[in-house]
Amino acid sequence: MEDEDENEELFEVQEILVDPKQSPVRIDKFVTDRLPRVSRNRVQNGIRSGSILVDGQQVKPNHRLSPGELITVIVPRHEGAEEGLVAQDIPLDIRYEDDALMIVHKPPGMVVHPGVGNPSGTLVNALAFYLNKEDIPVLPGNDPDRVGLVHRIDKDTSGLLVIAKTDEAMSHLARQFFDHSIDRTYQAIVWGAPDPTEGTIDRNIGRHPRIRQNYTVFDEEEEGKHAITHYHTLEDLYYVSLTELKLETGRTHQIRVHMKSIGNPVFQDEKYGGNRIVKGTVYSKFKTFVERCFELCPRQALHAKSIGFIHPTTREYVHFDSDLPDDMQAALDRWRGYVGHRRLNNLLEE
Repeated sequence: MEDEDENEELFEVQEILVDPKQSPVRIDKFVTDRLPRVSRNRVQNGIRSGSILVDGQQVKPNHRLSPGELITVIVPRHEGAEEGLVAQDIPLDIRYEDDALMIVHKPPGMVVHPGVGNPSGTLVNALAFYLNKEDIPVLPGNDPDRVGLVHRIDKDTSGLLVIAKTDEAMSHLARQFFDHSIDRTYQAIVWGAPDPTEGTIDRNIGRHPRIRQNYTVFDEEEEGKHAITHYHTLEDLYYVSLTELKLETGRTHQIRVHMKSIGNPVFQDEKYGGNRIVKGTVYSKFKTFVERCFELCPRQALHAKSIGFIHPTTREYVHFDSDLPDDMQAALDRWRGYVGHRRLNNLLEE
């Protein structure tokens, strides 16, 4: 299974044009009749949260439709996951929980969503067990195997995910992700020192024309999908840097592709060239040192550090943060030691 898409790639918009001969009818009834296996209550929650709009405007569930109005519904993408979600008692690292949502820390190596080749052992399998599969919220459009999932991160990326526990929370959070209003901060160890030390990468991303399992940037506006990443260097260690990254969009492999495009691939990112020496000599001592760092962090050094959003129940802004995981911290500390030792030797030689 290839790496998973991130964030709003989970959603798409379906449009329903009200027939010119349609008699007046409540929008909640109209949409319920057109979405199979979706309850009227779920549709009403979607209308209240803004994931179902009429002519681009939010309405009430009792809004009576008129001929020619355009209904837009944010629904989950269907990706051919294997039939039948298996609930599994897998430990979850829950950082926060209330009646509406959970904040879960996903370890590196765990797949978020079941798919071909990964029917079990995923975060969703664990959530199905923890939340009780029969009570799991889904968006209008009905994908019961999503289990409260409104976004996700790659298998080998660690970090925080928000999980919806109610229909209302699911619709409200989905709308925020779709509108790019969720605050997401990542930290990554990247090769070299980005120049300038902070900036914005605004380049379209799409599938690589030759290596179809990879993605790449495009200079032409008509190719790929619009993608914006803001980066800031937190610590420059010459050979590598600790960077903070904020997403305006959530395209597939966005951070990894964008950082590669400016010559600073994510450390130990096999897919995008970070698993080889990009900065520094290839002589044996340095090569041995880098290989030991790879052993300490045997996956792309990327962490979804924080997430902030409007709480679907309180309507207040909430923010959650996490520390760097042990593997990234260990690699970073080793680089700090290496660079500090070299600087000390240079001072002694002067």
